[in-house]
Amino acid sequence: MIKNKYIAIEGAIGVGKTTLAKNISNTMKCQTLFEDFSDNPFLKNFYDNNQINSFSTQLYFLLRRIDQLVLLNTSSDMLVSDFYFGKDELFAKLNLSDIEYEMYTKIKSKLEFSPPIPDLIIYLQASTDILLNRIKKRDLIIEKNIKKKYIDSVNELYMKHFHEYKQSPVLIINTSNVNINNTDDYNLLIEEISSDIKGKKYFNPVSR
Repeated sequence: MIKNKYIAIEGAIGVGKTTLAKNISNTMKCQTLFEDFSDNPFLKNFYDNNQINSFSTQLYFLLRRIDQLVLLNTSSDMLVSDFYFGKDELFAKLNLSDIEYEMYTKIKSKLEFSPPIPDLIIYLQASTDILLNRIKKRDLIIEKNIKKKYIDSVNELYMKHFHEYKQSPVLIINTSNVNINNTDDYNLLIEEISSDIKGKKYFNPVSR
């Protein structure tokens, strides 16, 4: 029996969230919800020019989340997403000035947006150098000018957040050390997802 109806996969840019979501969906025959970050018309300029239009970028994502929340709330089947709805608040704090963040918070409140709490979060980790190498290999135009400093800040943001996070069980996978595309490791991961995880747990198939 599947314990987790809604699974959110999170981690920094290039860590493998979408690939894992697709694989889990194919294996467990569940619905998917994708972030579709490339649809954001402000994001490329955000990456190219040191976050100069961060408010527009963030507001677009907020409005997009409201639409995505409708699908999540109307789904009666298991669903896996390649993002965590709570990330928007994190990135707003990271990228917005104080006055922008105050305005963002007011808009969010008036829109009555309340992020859903996943039954399980899979938090994927990787070093900044590995992430930059993966970003370079996938060669997306929108990501060509992402700065190392920004990836560092995102990595630190997630590590701090999930260290303190207690609302959902969190399965932590360091993809620098664990190859979740390996058949045996992936099958063990599916077993973990299907089990009753409590609190935080590191996925380390070598130790099993």
